[in-house]
Amino acid sequence: MSDIAAPQLDFLAPIPPRPVQPWPLWTLLRRGRRNLLEMFSEKLLNQDYSDSKVLSRRVIVCNSPETVQAALLGQHAALQRKSPQMRHALEPLLGDGLFISDGETWAKRRRLIAPVVHVNRMPLFAPVMVEAAEAAATRWAALPDDRPVLMLAEMAKLTAEIICRTVFGRALGDTHAAEIVEGFSDYQRRIGSTDMMSLLGLPDWMPRLLGPGTKRAGDRIHRVLDAIIDSHRKARAAGTAGDEPTILKLLMDAEDPATDSVFTAEGLRNEAAVLFMAGHETTANSLSWTWFLLSQAPRVAARLQAELDAVLGGRSPNLGDMPALPYTRAVFEESMRLYPPVAVLPREATEDTEILGHKVPKGAMVLVIPWLLHRKPSLWDKPDHFIPERFLPENSVGRSKYAYIPFSAGPRVCAGLAFGMTEAVLCLATLAQKFAPEMVPGTKVEPVCRLTLRPDNGLPMLLKRRV
Repeated sequence: MSDIAAPQLDFLAPIPPRPVQPWPLWTLLRRGRRNLLEMFSEKLLNQDYSDSKVLSRRVIVCNSPETVQAALLGQHAALQRKSPQMRHALEPLLGDGLFISDGETWAKRRRLIAPVVHVNRMPLFAPVMVEAAEAAATRWAALPDDRPVLMLAEMAKLTAEIICRTVFGRALGDTHAAEIVEGFSDYQRRIGSTDMMSLLGLPDWMPRLLGPGTKRAGDRIHRVLDAIIDSHRKARAAGTAGDEPTILKLLMDAEDPATDSVFTAEGLRNEAAVLFMAGHETTANSLSWTWFLLSQAPRVAARLQAELDAVLGGRSPNLGDMPALPYTRAVFEESMRLYPPVAVLPREATEDTEILGHKVPKGAMVLVIPWLLHRKPSLWDKPDHFIPERFLPENSVGRSKYAYIPFSAGPRVCAGLAFGMTEAVLCLATLAQKFAPEMVPGTKVEPVCRLTLRPDNGLPMLLKRRV
């Protein structure tokens, strides 16, 4: 357990009501359809391992560093498949993309993609991140102090700009970028958060009913991505592609070292969709939560601004500044602890296996829940408080890497971890030097989880300038 003591002014982050004991089954399912976080009880929070049955499906929860490590690393082969709900919800959009594939398809895609978004590629992409953040700061400066903005929308616009420029290049254009962003938002609004057919034990091959307009939203994104990829291919063939480094170009050139295979056009489209979803949605949510937490914790905001002033002195950050901004990084890491962008990591057992001696039958749903793990009292001192100091290097010694998993863990750890952390720290450093956003008075903030963890009301904030 961390020995960080929370000063009197540290902020107690809001959570949905957590029952002492689990809800009755139908109440559990009803609440889960609206918000997955409402399904988790105080009893579950304090357990290391839970095994129950929901309708016809065995549901196992791993909620300790040891059981998480055993599930995500030790039993990776048997537990690498994402849950039926996640696969059926995302397959119309992502196809066989890295996020939901498994087996040899996943292994091949991972070998192709990991080098493209590796930390050694960050010098190519960091300037684009800062450039987009500076454009956001200019846009904010033109707004009156008393005009509220929805911070989630602002961060979505910023991260979409970054991911569009890094994946597709600066020439993408506002129209294409806006259409992709709107398509992804529309898709997430329409998909369901539970899969009753799977809980009833019905087979995977049976088609699931999608929400109205879900397929249309996915097709809209596919048309835009296909057009962009086709234009890149034609430009390369004509020798007019230019030399701007983009992730799409790197993927087009990528070869699987094990098989010498390359991406098909459909594979490129699917991975572009994965990169956009992962690089846009999750980082936007996490940055939005960071601004909310800073607005409620004056002590933390003051220390963050002091670090930025001392290191940057008003200039824009660059990749080389990252090691000198440990508190800025700690602020973002603590935000992801309290509000992990993907709050539930579901797996399906593809064969009979065991987790630390507990039998796990084929077909069981195994859940690793960062929302619970990151707030477990036996792992974290004052677990519901916003205390970035716990992530400073001197306070992180001895902490299991399986106690904190905002990017998952094991072989399926997010391939874009370095990209996301670099993006978040540089954007936060750029904007927090000039602005100290405040919540609109009287705003009620509620975290709601479907596929990702979002603030329910979009976080209306006033863009106060620093004095």
